[in-house]
Amino acid sequence: MAKLLRWLVPAVLVLVWLGVSGMGGPYFGKLEEVQSQAATDFLPRTAESTRVSAIQTALADDNGFPAILVYEAVEAPLDAATIGVIAAQAASIRAIPGVTAASPPIPSATRDAAGNPQAVEVFVLVDQADFSETVAAIREITEAHPAGIAAYVTGPAGFAADLTEAFAGIDGVLLLVAVAAVLLILLIVYRSPILPIVVLLSSISALAASVVGVYLMADAGWIVLNAQAQGILFILVVGAATDYGLLLVSRYRDTLREEPNAIRALLRALRGVIAPVVASASTVVAGLLCLLISDLASNKALGPVAAVGIVFAVLASLTFLPAMLALIGRPAFWPVIPRPEARAAGTALSHGIWTRIAGLVSRRARVLWIASVVLLAIAAAFAPRLNATGVPQDELLIGEAESVTGQAVLQRYFAAGSGAPTVVIAPVADADAVLAALRADEGVAEAAITGTPAVVNGAEIVELQATLRYGPDSDEALATVERLRPALRAVSPDVLVGGSSAISLDTLDNAERDLRTIVPLILAVITLILIVLLRSVLAPILLLGTTVLSYFAALGISGLVFEIGFGFPGADPAVPLFAFVFLVALGIDYNIFLTTRIREEALVHGTRPGILRGLEATGGVITSAGIVLAATFAALAVIPVIFLVQIAFIVSVGVLIDAILVRSILVPGLLYDVGRAIWWPGRRIR
Repeated sequence: MAKLLRWLVPAVLVLVWLGVSGMGGPYFGKLEEVQSQAATDFLPRTAESTRVSAIQTALADDNGFPAILVYEAVEAPLDAATIGVIAAQAASIRAIPGVTAASPPIPSATRDAAGNPQAVEVFVLVDQADFSETVAAIREITEAHPAGIAAYVTGPAGFAADLTEAFAGIDGVLLLVAVAAVLLILLIVYRSPILPIVVLLSSISALAASVVGVYLMADAGWIVLNAQAQGILFILVVGAATDYGLLLVSRYRDTLREEPNAIRALLRALRGVIAPVVASASTVVAGLLCLLISDLASNKALGPVAAVGIVFAVLASLTFLPAMLALIGRPAFWPVIPRPEARAAGTALSHGIWTRIAGLVSRRARVLWIASVVLLAIAAAFAPRLNATGVPQDELLIGEAESVTGQAVLQRYFAAGSGAPTVVIAPVADADAVLAALRADEGVAEAAITGTPAVVNGAEIVELQATLRYGPDSDEALATVERLRPALRAVSPDVLVGGSSAISLDTLDNAERDLRTIVPLILAVITLILIVLLRSVLAPILLLGTTVLSYFAALGISGLVFEIGFGFPGADPAVPLFAFVFLVALGIDYNIFLTTRIREEALVHGTRPGILRGLEATGGVITSAGIVLAATFAALAVIPVIFLVQIAFIVSVGVLIDAILVRSILVPGLLYDVGRAIWWPGRRIR
């Protein structure tokens, strides 16, 4: 009976997980059905720009998503005949399903020697529900522009369509790149053709289950899912599940060298990794769920989305992977199969380079940790170079995009705020005074009362629109909105200012608030978990301090590379927060892997010998796990969106710093130098 159970239980677990993977497959493509990319969907309802959008909807005045068609004279003039052709194209565009309005051609003020305009623009409003397909249909028409004339579709709808295209196929390309990178690393680490497939199969099963869970949450309306969160989910689950798998396989390989029975060796290994894996996953989940207090729905959604992924990564690593290893047995490590070694009792296994590093730590602990801190502090000093005040809309995409080129052309000939007006809601009685105050601001190119009086929530209001002189999400435009709000309220206390620039400003303000409130909360939660896990106060403080220093060092290095190497115009305000969540939560993972093993060894051999033995035993697996996680996050860079490229770079650099320098040199050296006091105020291990 026992022999039957030995095979039956693993076989049932494997079949269950394979069934989950098969069920989750179709949901990969269905995630796009429950995504939202609308900026107002991610702001709280109390934000001023959101309140303006709600009033516009109530007025039935928010009847389209603006696209701007720009025609520029390049090799031929924009004479009357050519403008007539453009007018005919505008008429054809009006007939496209999804287009709610299209203006006649509007000539620029700049003229050539013959008096012809150098550019014309056409304003088009499209239905936001199907804007991507509608913009594609508009571009099919504009591609047939007159010879010698360049035509572009830009504006908010054009940018959104190009952004959607950048994310097209995210579930296929991103997953393929991540899996290929991890497979290559695992082949090098294990030098086996079987183990990498088994570990990756476990990771993919965890991802499939996660996708089903996330889809159901988004479909029920519990979260607002966007493409960025989906991409991060894929990367995080594959990376985390592979890391947990590496820890189990490393422990299993060590026990196979001591235990003749493969099943008993697997059970010993499983008992040894359950505590650190569950503790580290709990820390990551707790840190991610702190995002729920964010006012930005995009941040708030990432918390449960990523937390679901981590939970399934743990479940797969502690059930599916052990079941596969139990069925395969020692041949999983072929051709280098670990077997029991005849050695003196108490003699530790040789870990090659990590034995030498442990010896160096024992001789030069203080020099090593101080040198590491100085090195990280120098890198951290450049953290302010990461200018996380937002990225202009025309810089969001990396590489050529029609909307980006069109925006540059638009700004040469027209007010940069064309097509993305600032919307002002004012009481009817104060409309004229508000209009005068609008026109008096230096950042406003033109303003007018565009709506008819209406009663909303018991108040008689009217809508005004202002075209700014600057791009809708430029620093100058945000400063103009920030200046207009108090100035207009001085005229009429009930004025509300919304529109594209106001949405960008409210998003930036909420992101800065999140950074101030969520970061301290994550630090407090992780510290409490570490205190409970290690039964110490001093050790968690030291470990968290090294992780935070590593985070700032990664920001400093990234800030320099982004500015000098890549020439990025800045960073999204959410970048520092996302980087903190991943680097601190995942960095603590490696701390937990190391310190739980140190405590285990210290209970037998004493604190300082336990530190050295823990370093020898976990150095290889932590470094391998760091390289795997860095490679998976680096895969995000295949998506040509500056936000994800920056997250990919910062997290990859930070994880490598953490796994190679902090966890291998700084933490062991610091703990060794402090000695038994690291367990203060608990019972010191002797």
